[in-house]
Amino acid sequence: MPLIETTALEKRYDNRVTALADLTFAIEPGVVGLVGVNGAGKSTLIKLALGLLEPTGGQVRVLGLDPIADGDRVRARVGYMPEHDCLPPDMIAAEFVTHMARVSGLPKAMARERASETLRHVGLYEERYRRIGGYSTGMKQRVKLAQALVHDPELLLLDEPTNGLDPAGRRAMLDLVHRIGTDFGISVVVCSHLLGEIERICTSLVAIDAGRLLRSATLDSMTQARDMLMLEIDENAEALSAALTQQGLEVRADKRVLLVRMDDEDVYDRIRDTIADLDLSLHRLERQRHQVADLFRDLPEGAVHV
Repeated sequence: MPLIETTALEKRYDNRVTALADLTFAIEPGVVGLVGVNGAGKSTLIKLALGLLEPTGGQVRVLGLDPIADGDRVRARVGYMPEHDCLPPDMIAAEFVTHMARVSGLPKAMARERASETLRHVGLYEERYRRIGGYSTGMKQRVKLAQALVHDPELLLLDEPTNGLDPAGRRAMLDLVHRIGTDFGISVVVCSHLLGEIERICTSLVAIDAGRLLRSATLDSMTQARDMLMLEIDENAEALSAALTQQGLEVRADKRVLLVRMDDEDVYDRIRDTIADLDLSLHRLERQRHQVADLFRDLPEGAVHV
């Protein structure tokens, strides 16, 4: 069963501003990246999935449920980490996460236990009795993640979880999200405008721009091997490129790196023999794979930050 499934989904504000238009896709279990620039419609999609907004047209299903008709059931099975800072600064972190567990329906004793356990998972166990207002930005992001995780949801919706973090903080947050998806077995949808940042933790990607679907596929299918050989040599790349071109091979050069189209298996042997004939030193020869960012190069300018 898909985590989130939309059919011709549309959302307009005041019947003038179109946030989503004719959006049809299905998100399967795993760690999924929902990418697009700010204003692409990612947050609107998340709010529709939570039943916080009603669609103008089409439909959305979350874990097989209608978020409008079955909003309470959806939110009981889904954890949500909002983008913006919305934490009460005067509350102690442990009390806040316990409160959110109680709101989700956990009994008092279990809520306390789950809050402590969840804060330990996100790396805040030693700091759990401090007031949230005294936390750094990274610690506040972890509190938001903890409150989304505390009721043991089947699906986490994370809206820009690395917002406001420095590079080290972003890496740590994404490593934590990846661990939740792999070790805890919880499916995660990560919204971000930074494709290169989240692709390393995702099993699939969905890209939207101006409320419309650009691409939706598994990461494996996006990065499958392609018919190109990449070779790197110490010097005289120009001579090697010319020699291979004379043999009828298609060659692209970038300083010491050459990309050679692999029309058949004997290309390996021809490259090897040519390098030997020119007495060159070969550093690397490998079959190139598609890079995810390359697949978005032909999309509208600015659609996704790569």
